[in-house]
Amino acid sequence: MIAIDTRTKLVGLLGYPLGHSFSPAMQNAAFEKAGLNFLYLPIEVVQEGLGDVIEGIRRMNFAGFNVTIPYKIKVMEYMDELDDLAKLIGAVNTAVIIEGRTKGYNTDGEGFVRSLEEKTGLLVKSRRVLVLGSGGGARAITMTLAARGAEHIYICNRTSEKAEGLCKDINTGVRECAEALPMETGVMAEVLKEIDILVNATSIGMYPNKKQIPLDLEPLKGDTVVCDIVYNPPRTEFLDKATKKGCTTVNGLGMLAYQGAEAFTLWTGLEAPVEEMLKALSQKISIIG
Repeated sequence: MIAIDTRTKLVGLLGYPLGHSFSPAMQNAAFEKAGLNFLYLPIEVVQEGLGDVIEGIRRMNFAGFNVTIPYKIKVMEYMDELDDLAKLIGAVNTAVIIEGRTKGYNTDGEGFVRSLEEKTGLLVKSRRVLVLGSGGGARAITMTLAARGAEHIYICNRTSEKAEGLCKDINTGVRECAEALPMETGVMAEVLKEIDILVNATSIGMYPNKKQIPLDLEPLKGDTVVCDIVYNPPRTEFLDKATKKGCTTVNGLGMLAYQGAEAFTLWTGLEAPVEEMLKALSQKISIIG
């Protein structure tokens, strides 16, 4: 167990709500394995208080913090500096604090791609991908897919203007490969027949709304790889329906572990004990059933 004292370095997770989060268990297991006097805390905060909370964190013994739904874009307003990748993505999920100054990073995209490729052996280069959502997680994933050479990226969001804006950012900032897709049944059905990878990058299906799914999977091909960034529950209704169609599925736990490993290194300067992090996630899953 970590002995908490006046020298303990704190790390936080900012978001709302956070009852579903596995990050504290994962990161605290990593800190203990590495023999570090660090402690990771969930910090629920409403939007109106986000700036005040970050200002307080700057003045405390924090090495940094993670950011989750719904603040990955909003939090950029409170960063003193942005990493080039985070600036390109337009969202921050990790901040490092040095002498009271915050620097924002984004480790979500690389975490997602590493999880996908290691789980399936399928490289994203030259693949056709449909991503649902256009929030912070979707921005990181789609920008990284574009940078890794995905052939074509469709983006579908309930608010079409947001999907169109994200496509414009990808096409001008990375390379011309993104297309906004309307939520029309006929159009969606045709795209689902041709894609190689389908990604739910929304919070639909997350605990406690476990029975919700972001779209009808009936037209989907059986050889499509289906990914969900939701990790609680680890087997969403979306993934269960995809499995029944014969699809290979990837849940959000791998992305959580690998993006968390990148964040661990940013805060500590050390290589993350990824196996210990995955073990902690597995134990958390067994506890919640």
